[in-house]
Amino acid sequence: MFWKRGLRAALAALCVLGFGGAAQAGPTLDQVRARGTLVCGIHTGVAGFALPDSRGVWQGLDVELCRGLAVAIFNDANRVRFVPLSSSTRFTALGSGEVDVLFRTSTQTMLRDTTLGLRHATTYFYDGHGFLVRANMGVQRVRDMADATICLIQGTTNEQVTADYFRSVNVRFRPVVFERLDQVLPALQAGRCDAFGSDASQLAAARSQMANPREWVVLPERFSKEPYGAYVRRGDEDWFELVRWYTYAVIEAEEQGITRANAEEMRRTSTNPNTRRLLGVTPELGQALKLDPAWAYNVIRAIGNYGEIYERTMGENTPVALPRGPNHLWTNGGLMYALPMR
Repeated sequence: MFWKRGLRAALAALCVLGFGGAAQAGPTLDQVRARGTLVCGIHTGVAGFALPDSRGVWQGLDVELCRGLAVAIFNDANRVRFVPLSSSTRFTALGSGEVDVLFRTSTQTMLRDTTLGLRHATTYFYDGHGFLVRANMGVQRVRDMADATICLIQGTTNEQVTADYFRSVNVRFRPVVFERLDQVLPALQAGRCDAFGSDASQLAAARSQMANPREWVVLPERFSKEPYGAYVRRGDEDWFELVRWYTYAVIEAEEQGITRANAEEMRRTSTNPNTRRLLGVTPELGQALKLDPAWAYNVIRAIGNYGEIYERTMGENTPVALPRGPNHLWTNGGLMYALPMR
């Protein structure tokens, strides 16, 4: 009997320790809450992802995801401070603690994931490397651009992808490297470069900002896989899980047909257990992330589901006019897929 009482006492102690640990948020979330503001690293300026509007207010897919994360934590989309970062400084800024999270058109690669002390949370945008050229060049294939001068942005995967491709087809090219996209556009329009090599989404964004977008064409070939995702620092599993499952929640909302307009009604009337969990009718998802039970409901009411965000930031009725392609839901032939939230 004594050993049984001892075993029960030991198990009880383990339970207390386990639940006590689960009740504590990770250091990044604690710091964000103590500061009262999320600090989010974004692009210095690319249409569709992060670009100030005529009032100086940042707009774009990455910007919206930053605002949504602030809603998940504070239930206030305004409690976020944006830090524009160049391609060459973004990871250093995150690693040093200058920003809490990076939503900045950043491709997950093996070496980035294993050598920078950072973690890629999950993919929220699928892209691929391509080339933007003048329509009157008459170029149909990239391999036809022998000795072309190609604009590239420093610190991106596009530098290596371009060099690897031209080497593979034994064709020479001349790179001209810039730090920021806003430096590339004048060089292109002035004829300093024959083409611009970057991800297709950024090529579409660049074309939309040209004086005459119809003079430019994005060639149809793609030469890489560029899955964008939020990056966080290694060593804080709670923060990693929060950012990861927050991103999935926005995708899951579209899968379930939950929108800004109908979220309140669905929260009140739905009998679907998955919907009730996501919208916080039952509290377990919020408890798992140390958030309010209604965190995902608040996010959807504030910024909408993934499809709604995509359409208003870079969809076909925007200047970027980028078809969703692989960023459709998996049920519509795309790659967007939320892991089960249960």
